[in-house]
Amino acid sequence: MGGPSAEREVSLSSGRDCAAALRDEGYEVVELDAGPDLAARLVDIAPDAVFNALHGRWGEDGCVQGLLEWLRIPYTHSGVMASAMAMDKERTKAIYREHGLPVVPSILASKADVMAAHVMDAPYVVKPFNEGSSVGVYLVQEGANAPPKLSDDMPEIVMVEAFAPGRELTTTVVGDRALCVTDILTDGWYDYEAKYAEGGSRHVVPADIPKEIEALCLDYALRAHQALGCRGVTRTDFRWDEARGADGLILLETNTQPGMTPTSLTPEQAQKTGMSMGALCAWMVEDASCDR
Repeated sequence: MGGPSAEREVSLSSGRDCAAALRDEGYEVVELDAGPDLAARLVDIAPDAVFNALHGRWGEDGCVQGLLEWLRIPYTHSGVMASAMAMDKERTKAIYREHGLPVVPSILASKADVMAAHVMDAPYVVKPFNEGSSVGVYLVQEGANAPPKLSDDMPEIVMVEAFAPGRELTTTVVGDRALCVTDILTDGWYDYEAKYAEGGSRHVVPADIPKEIEALCLDYALRAHQALGCRGVTRTDFRWDEARGADGLILLETNTQPGMTPTSLTPEQAQKTGMSMGALCAWMVEDASCDR
């Protein structure tokens, strides 16, 4: 848990909640804030399995997975390749396209070019191609005269994608089963604050949507999980433009390390489908392995 990424605080929260849930299930748990001495600490602890509660870079992009493979310690969630692919939003979308999953147009562009002029017709979104939790997301509205001014901490290469209007939907996959669909309601952009602040968003679960759209979300989420080669638990995010029916449903991304905080979507969906937080965490530990 923890680690050095932009999502450190969320990871600490996820880690604390998962550790508490696992202790309630009877497991002996050591909470480890991942730092430069991570490999040495793991050798000292010699765990039966690692529950990966890291979010963002290094924890979600194949790096820590590679370390755990090297040490031959069984771990939760997806393996090296799937984690690396899913963390790279542009490569993820390429895989979606290859498997017939619907996405909006997008490009990778230099930060300088994006700030110099519109690189695609507005409305569009600018974001890092390898971060999660809506870190560093800019929405350029239709009719905007000037291109966005990106913060200094944005990477030199960013992802620019056509804005997908509509409702924010999400579906969790556990193993080979898609759980249900959540409709995420916010007053504005579903940003970092909306995701993690108390009251930042309202979740309607199961979502009040047509059966056809529900079935498509479940099907697409499982297909995305499988296409990327994911393991364990993932969560795939969608946008749905009601006016266009089934044609208005598009995939945004697949999260290989979904949040496990009190306001997180995955534990909430598990609960709604009869799996407690403790049971979900226990399933993940029992599913842990190397060579994922």
